[in-house]
Amino acid sequence: MDRTAAVATQMIDDARVRVTRFDFAPGAETGWHTHGMDYVITAVTQCEMTLEEPGGNTRHVVVAAGDAYVRKAGVAHNVINGGDEPMSFVEVELK
Repeated sequence: MDRTAAVATQMIDDARVRVTRFDFAPGAETGWHTHGMDYVITAVTQCEMTLEEPGGNTRHVVVAAGDAYVRKAGVAHNVINGGDEPMSFVEVELK
């Protein structure tokens, strides 16, 4: 399925962190990627994420605006805006 790409805007990239804001139209995706660093996501808007995962698994996760979560390096997935509204989050990668 062809989807629109999420817009990634790099905000900071220094010796300690990389901070990127991701903005998704409804149905937009990041594309498949594997996280090379531990990271923290903070939702700017409510995020209704559809996560495509290795092995064909798909799951739906809702992250409320202002909420955050942390993950370890090695996570592989494609993040899709599974909602009907634009969504945005900020990702902080820990170097």
